[in-house]
Amino acid sequence: MSSRDSILNKIKSNQPSSVNELPDLSVLGLEKFDVIETYKTVLKGIGGFCEEVSSLDEVKNYIATHYPTEKRMITTISELADIAETDWTSDDPHSLQNVELAVIKAHLGVAENSGLWVTDAILGQRVSPFIPQYLAIIVNKNDIVPTMQQAYERIGDLDYGFGTFIAGPSKTADIEQSLVLGAHGARGLTVFLMG
Repeated sequence: MSSRDSILNKIKSNQPSSVNELPDLSVLGLEKFDVIETYKTVLKGIGGFCEEVSSLDEVKNYIATHYPTEKRMITTISELADIAETDWTSDDPHSLQNVELAVIKAHLGVAENSGLWVTDAILGQRVSPFIPQYLAIIVNKNDIVPTMQQAYERIGDLDYGFGTFIAGPSKTADIEQSLVLGAHGARGLTVFLMG
């Protein structure tokens, strides 16, 4: 027997027993805290803005007063067709290079990191949250969960081709160790908490 085979046999005979059960994670995320206030605080801390609204009319009014309406805006929400394009979803993604604002919905949000879960079913195109200058996402207050554990419980068995969590505007701290917002994507994110 070669020394190689001898070493491999010793390693093989000294393996720990196999563990088939996953650890119980049910205790994670049981902390009690104000989910909405935590979400808003974390979002502000990472450079995003939060507006509580009760209707899409309030969203329209906010957009009209905070964004240049003469610039290109896109949305996947048919009720916002009077302020933004809704017929862009089958266009070449490169044609979206001049989009100032994209308005989309999120399936759910996570309070502990202000992440918003979006999938290709509501994005129109996968590039839509990453290519505009500014991004606005509408999420129902009832769809904000405390932690990522609860988020994964809700999305774990769903069938989707593409999904991502978006938390705050694009940012990097690689440039001279200074935080730069809008480095490689949307320069600003406004979250509309509906409800």
